[in-house]
Amino acid sequence: MTSDDRTTARGVSRRDFLVTAAATTAAASVSRPAGAAAPTVFARAAGEPAVLGGTPVRTAPFPSWPLSDATEATALRGVLESGRWNRNSRVDGFESAYASLTGAAHCLAVANGTSALLTALTALDIGPGDEVILSPYTFIATVNVILQRHALPVFVDTDIETFQVDATRIAAAITPATRAIVPVHVGGTPADLDTIIATGRDRNVPIVEDACQAHLAEWRGRKVGSLGTCGAFSFQASKNLNSGEGGALITSDRRLYERAYAYHSANAALPGTGETSRGVGNNVRLTDFQAALLTAQMTRLEAQQSRRDANAAWLTKELGAVDGITPQRLYPGVTRSAWHLYMFRYDPAGFGGLSREAFLKALRAEGVPASSGYRPLYRDPNVVHALASRGYERVYGKAALATLTERNAACPRNDALCDQAVWLTQTMLLGSQDDMRDIVTAIRKVQAAGARLVSSTR
Repeated sequence: MTSDDRTTARGVSRRDFLVTAAATTAAASVSRPAGAAAPTVFARAAGEPAVLGGTPVRTAPFPSWPLSDATEATALRGVLESGRWNRNSRVDGFESAYASLTGAAHCLAVANGTSALLTALTALDIGPGDEVILSPYTFIATVNVILQRHALPVFVDTDIETFQVDATRIAAAITPATRAIVPVHVGGTPADLDTIIATGRDRNVPIVEDACQAHLAEWRGRKVGSLGTCGAFSFQASKNLNSGEGGALITSDRRLYERAYAYHSANAALPGTGETSRGVGNNVRLTDFQAALLTAQMTRLEAQQSRRDANAAWLTKELGAVDGITPQRLYPGVTRSAWHLYMFRYDPAGFGGLSREAFLKALRAEGVPASSGYRPLYRDPNVVHALASRGYERVYGKAALATLTERNAACPRNDALCDQAVWLTQTMLLGSQDDMRDIVTAIRKVQAAGARLVSSTR
């Protein structure tokens, strides 16, 4: 063992200490804009990477999910003992509370986020021959509901800096067959609603906000989901507001709400209205058990979101100072993100040429779980198969579908984003300041060992 390998009183080898000190000096010499906060100095950014046998930055898990206490237990026991387990007064109570929270006139609780989107498209009478514009960077449920209505999904390229649909390109995608625009607030961050809503208004096209990941997110001080014609939310197990499964449709359009209610309840009219869905109904009602869970979960929703807000702001400051890491940019109109996902773009050039896959593997080895996010939705085998199906060919013809496929694939910025994106989940943002430091320390540690990691894979 050389003198450089002897450990100090703090358990750090002299070699690691010298490397860390050099890295710290280099970081301190980087120029910053006037008034910008200096990034934090991390004393553990060096050392043998865990993926090569070194000690991980952390071994403790990040906060678990979901969180519950006696509030949920009492609420569920109340439903159990009531003997009324279907859609009942607790669903009514949740709908009233969620409408008030979001600023919408009406809320309809449904089985899941997919059901909320499907109910919205059905209430808008979207069907065969219609086109629906959406983002290609989203979960497959967004396109599934369009396909379930036998309409055509039209993808508009992504704004790579924000991870959202490029709203400036939507107008060019509108045709006489366009019947709806479905912006997705990806990761819980609002899309460019000023541009999207103006485009829809000018061309008389309804806006269905896919806010399934965006609880409490705001655009210019208003809750998302309430700015368009209607908005859809999910309460699936990973979501910031969670009942295992569940969803909601919000709107201030009374007639749309009445049609949506009838559709979600097997064509049973909303009491006192007589309004049916005027078509095939469904049964996607929420139960009182789920409504009780949601009402209990809402008691800590704001406090949890405030923690995510603070941690996301700190991460953005710190990661913005790391070469090769570009945090998601928020539009000026975003007054709050839900931070269902903390997303950034990864550039191998800042990590000695280390591939994103190798970066993610090394980061996970350091105790920081991360993923690569979505793949291009227009290339998803299920979407490709649906558009090539016998039913679609009968309605639209092979030539028209071939043209649509070519049109949809012209999303180069989305392709680039799918190759660069890295996600951290909302549960990680519920962690402590030390947890956030560990994330940045792990990234800097992988960066310091980038060239070695590249060599180790050859």
